[in-house]
Amino acid sequence: MTVFDPNAAAAPGSGLFGLPGAEREAAIVIVPVPFAATVSYGGGAELAPGAILAASRQVDLYDLQFGRTYECGIHMLPADPAVAAAHGRARSLAQGLVARGGAPGAADRAAVAAVDAAGEFVNGRVRAETERLLAAGKVPGILGGDHSVPFGAIAAVARRHPDLGILHVDAHADLREAYEGFRWSHASIMHNVLREVPGLRRLVQVGVRDFCEQELRAVQASGGTVVTHFDQEWQRRRFVGEPFDSLCAEAVAALPRDVYVSFDVDGLDPALCPNTGTPVPGGFSFAEACHLLSTLVHSGRRIVAFDLVEVVPGANSDWDANVGARLLYKLCGAAAAGG
Repeated sequence: MTVFDPNAAAAPGSGLFGLPGAEREAAIVIVPVPFAATVSYGGGAELAPGAILAASRQVDLYDLQFGRTYECGIHMLPADPAVAAAHGRARSLAQGLVARGGAPGAADRAAVAAVDAAGEFVNGRVRAETERLLAAGKVPGILGGDHSVPFGAIAAVARRHPDLGILHVDAHADLREAYEGFRWSHASIMHNVLREVPGLRRLVQVGVRDFCEQELRAVQASGGTVVTHFDQEWQRRRFVGEPFDSLCAEAVAALPRDVYVSFDVDGLDPALCPNTGTPVPGGFSFAEACHLLSTLVHSGRRIVAFDLVEVVPGANSDWDANVGARLLYKLCGAAAAGG
């Protein structure tokens, strides 16, 4: 019998973070979703699960913030080939419309319908897998892909955990309705959640610095269901002396006990994710993002599921995948430490 040594190098062909063990032994199970059909600027997020898996094998396993996260068991499922195939078909149809700035005409209806159908298919697959994992007592982690992919997971989690809160880290509000004509657009994930997921108590957004006026009106008209902390306002408050810790505590205080964390990597400073599809100046440092997660854990709230999306592996560098792997381990650590 081989004894696992967390201080040793990862074995070739080992699992996520070089960990051994089957799904049944893991408290946290990562669901890779290689789908990014509607991305509207840079592409390649569908490649993230494989690249993050490879990069994860050089992540050191002891975390000063969350301790021996690996001891809870972390397992990554194989990617669903049907989802990858759906991406290929839908992306080829969406690209022409995206290049024209959306606004599809009558001649595009069949293509739009096919892309939307692919999105619904992925929603169904992700929801079914999430429901299976929740029933088994696991904490699901969705690894995209673009930001459209966690919809099915959020729906499944909200059904099992009524009064759910979402902590949404993102450069964008993602409250657009059918962006560029696509119902399940990456830019519409939170609009779709608010419209179609009953039982959501509150959506708390942090890091937001790129949004349209329609999205701002949606926040203002939400009656407090959506609490958006704009990056520019946080920076202004920091400039006049407010500590970052207080801002994090304020954001977390609006959340109920059970929390789903939706983390778009472009919520970080783009120096950490230069190849992400829609980078925006500003955003969190890695240490700040980790402190936000720590604040959530120390508040007594419980992360019941999470996602990490919009990581795009660079063509000539594994930097984005490296950052993505380390952020994924932090999300696992926060989920393991809470509740």
